[in-house]
Amino acid sequence: MGNDELARIVGSNNVFDSPELLEEYSGDMSFVPHIRPSCVVKPGSTAEVQEIVKWANKTSAPLVPVSSGPPHFKGDTVPRVGGTVIVDLRRMKKILRIDARNRVAMVEPGVTFGELLPELEKAGLAPYMPLCPKASKSVLASMLEREPVTMPAHHWDSTDPFLCAEVVFGTGDMMRTGEAAGPESIEAQWNLGKSQMTPFGLSQMDENKLISGAQGTMGIITWATLKCRMASEFSRTLLVPSENIAPLLNLSYQVLRTRQCDHLFILNDLNFASLFASDPDEIRMLRETLPPWALVVGFEGNGDLPEDKVAWQEEDFRDMVAHASNLSLVAALPGTNAEELSRILSMPSDELYWKLKYKGGCSDLFFITTLDKTPDFVSAISGLAQSRRFSPRDIGIYIQPIVQGTSCHLEFDLFYDPANTGEADRVKWLVTEGAANLANMGAFFSRPYGAWSKIAYNRATGTATMQRKLKKIYDPNDVLNPGQLCF
Repeated sequence: MGNDELARIVGSNNVFDSPELLEEYSGDMSFVPHIRPSCVVKPGSTAEVQEIVKWANKTSAPLVPVSSGPPHFKGDTVPRVGGTVIVDLRRMKKILRIDARNRVAMVEPGVTFGELLPELEKAGLAPYMPLCPKASKSVLASMLEREPVTMPAHHWDSTDPFLCAEVVFGTGDMMRTGEAAGPESIEAQWNLGKSQMTPFGLSQMDENKLISGAQGTMGIITWATLKCRMASEFSRTLLVPSENIAPLLNLSYQVLRTRQCDHLFILNDLNFASLFASDPDEIRMLRETLPPWALVVGFEGNGDLPEDKVAWQEEDFRDMVAHASNLSLVAALPGTNAEELSRILSMPSDELYWKLKYKGGCSDLFFITTLDKTPDFVSAISGLAQSRRFSPRDIGIYIQPIVQGTSCHLEFDLFYDPANTGEADRVKWLVTEGAANLANMGAFFSRPYGAWSKIAYNRATGTATMQRKLKKIYDPNDVLNPGQLCF
């Protein structure tokens, strides 16, 4: 009966319940328990999403929205209760509008970075991107999950580059956030020269903070606008290798304070090799030639005199490096080249996601801290890994300054063989119990996936209480992704 109703809403060709497909949605590469959904439904419009949510309220059927393709890593798209219906939004793939003058794009949830990039390029624009996202990553999901972009000097708020959105709440009601709320329809706003740029409002309310990072528990987003940037006409990428992380942190602070670069982040040798190499043997060979740490700095020029802009920024950066102790500047590291690094910074990953090339499995442990505290966390994760007989050499490290360098995203990529049960169990301990140890040191889990939700909300009971009140308002029957976060 339920499938018949859903078929009436989206068409029989867009409701799926084959055992093979349901098994794909029952779990991911995280360590949350596998639960098979009852069916998968693929809406094609906002109206269909609204009808699905209203049907769920009548039948008490849980809904889990999904907009990115596999592989999934965080557990937020895995059902937490039986009878769940997966709302797969990948059928909604329209790039609704690109406004070159205001540098804004409007996309539906199924649009990936690989699909958006060439369309933006035609308009002379480029997106703000996380580091080499998987090929199937939804642009909209990346923004909602607050994945860090590689350009901290352009990053003004934790939700950047997310602007306005159309959201269907758990009641089935549709609302548009920020400037998109009106007055007038979206098309009428366009005729008036508006581009759904301003994310704040209605009035003093900031709905984006309600849906950002909510893992689909508050609403289902059917389109969003994102801030874009001018496409690069001339670029230069430089590297600062180091045996130790501390000098790179000091240099990063100096560069961030003057905002004289575009891309800026730090990688350890394993992650650097994984980005460049194509298979496990090549990763191991390349890694042996690399320094333990490398600061990546990219300069981009556009508009009038793009080469001149890059030249003076590069000259100033070279001067900073020259005055730093025991640091040198190189255009490439052994086995790599600057052109390939520039491509990596401007494109999504190949079909085989770069984090799966080394061992076939990867579990990420990430949180927010400040740059000066990263050495303590690096030492801590190494000690925790050794205590569980997991090799610290199988941990990739990515340090991404965010919001003008006021804080940073610190990510430990735990590479393992999924077929090795013992190794998988050790990684599971590190991303659960190990994460609790890091939280005791001050790690801030602002994106609390899976077991991290207890870590985060046990330290913020007031926040949990308020969010539960909001959940009762926007999803009173608890149909949207129940069991996630503190709900």
